[in-house]
Parts: sequence; C-alpha cells; structure tokens
Amino acid sequence: MTDTDHEGAFLEHQRRTRLELRKRNLSDWLIFALGSGLILWGVVAGAQSMRYNWQWYRVPRYFYRVIDGELIWGPLMRGLGVTLQITLWAALLAFAIGLAVALMRLSRSFAGRWLSTIYLEAIRNTPLLVQMYLFYFVLSPILGIERFWTGVLCLAVFEASFISEIIRGGILSVPRSQWEAASSLGLRPGPAYAKVVLPQAVPLMLPPLTSSLVNLTKSSAIVSTIAVFDLTNEGRNAIADTFMTFEIWLTVAGMYLLLTVSLSAVATWLERRTRRSRQDR
Repeated sequence: MTDTDHEGAFLEHQRRTRLELRKRNLSDWLIFALGSGLILWGVVAGAQSMRYNWQWYRVPRYFYRVIDGELIWGPLMRGLGVTLQITLWAALLAFAIGLAVALMRLSRSFAGRWLSTIYLEAIRNTPLLVQMYLFYFVLSPILGIERFWTGVLCLAVFEASFISEIIRGGILSVPRSQWEAASSLGLRPGPAYAKVVLPQAVPLMLPPLTSSLVNLTKSSAIVSTIAVFDLTNEGRNAIADTFMTFEIWLTVAGMYLLLTVSLSAVATWLERRTRRSRQDR
C-alpha cells in the first residue's frame, strides 16, 4: 500500500469512529430522555390521582424577594449556603483525617496499622445516621461543640474512611523505583512523601477524590436530623408552612442535582486530563 492509501484508510477509520460515537451519544440521550419522561409522567400522574393543586408560582419567593429595593435571600438559598459551608469544611477535615489514616496504614507501626484498621471497619460498617446520633448525643456534649460543627465532624470522619483508601491506593501506585531513588538520595520517609511520592500520586487521586466530594455533598443532607438549617431542613420547613410537597421537594432535588452534576463534570475533566498527561509521558 502506498502512503496515500494508508492516509485514506486512517481518515476512513476516524470517520467511522466519529459516526459510532455520535450514534452512541444519540442512544444515550434517547435513553436519558425516555427515563426522564417516565419519571415526569409518574410524578404528574401521582399528583393528579391525589388531586394535587400545583402552585409553582409561589416557589420563587423561597429563593429571593425584593422588598423596598433590597434583595433578601429566601430560605432555600440560605439553606444552600449552609450546605456549601458544611461540604467545604467537612471535605477539608476529611482529607486531613484520610491522609493521616492512609499514612498510618502504610507505616511500620503495629499500633498505627491496627488503629487505622479498627477505625475503617467501625466507620464503614455502621450507618451514617447512627454515627450522626452518636456524635450529637454522646460526643457533642463531651466536646462542647455546637450542632453545625457536630455535623461537619461526623461527615468528615465518615467520608475520611473512603478518602484514606483513595490516598493509600494513589501512594501505592507510585513505582517502587521512585521510593528507591528517594532513599538513595538520603531522603527520610517524611521528605520522601512530600517531595517525591505525593507529587506523583496526587494527579491520580484527584478524580476519585472529586467523586468523594460529590458523595459528601449528597450525604450532607443527614445534618437535617440534628436541626441544622441546611437545604434539606429549609425545604422541610417550607413544606410545613405551605404544604407544597411536590414543588418544594422537586426544587430541592434539582438544586442538589445541579451541585452534584457540576462536581461530576469537574471529576470527568480531571480524569481526562490525568489520562492525557499520562499518555504524553
């Protein structure tokens, strides 16, 4: 075959690949539209069977109101702000705890390995709701912390059990030759982690860590059980005042969906960028 034939075959292969991707994306969108339509039909049919009176026109006031030219945020927006604060603080604490647990599991310390293993087994094999009640009714009075930080601490401890395994897997994925190179340079374990191992492991850990942040955002709704006025609790209070069950819960679900989809898009972008950088190497 000549060079022209090779080039033509390559272009034809690219064209077929693009067509297959378009067909696959089209089928995915059709399935998504069909599923969304079925869910919407179920909601509408259920509301009609209950003779439910839709009142969507009353929902915007729970986002914001303008009184005497002044913008006043509604309860749903205030609850969203609390949810974002809880997610941010819990994510920072969870990463710190997860890093400490991962290093303990990788250490040569017998006590460190056993303590980290007991922690992981206890946290990952008990329900988050039970842990929240234990933190609120047992640990909170002992430490003297308010319910906001009780919820943050509980979520951080829970999510750290998963983050620690992500960090440990990322560290173990670094080739053994890198450890040996750091040791040959005279680096102790601490500097070796900081200067050699973690810089190579962090890009691999970013996509699953972002997925953990998505899970943390969804799990943050559990703080409503201890009367923290997050998005879920504010939605519940709005329903108690207006009896607009369908409108408020659908709105709250949409706000959570917007948050998690945005974070998932970031995770996908990080994963593609990491894969591309590894291929370039």
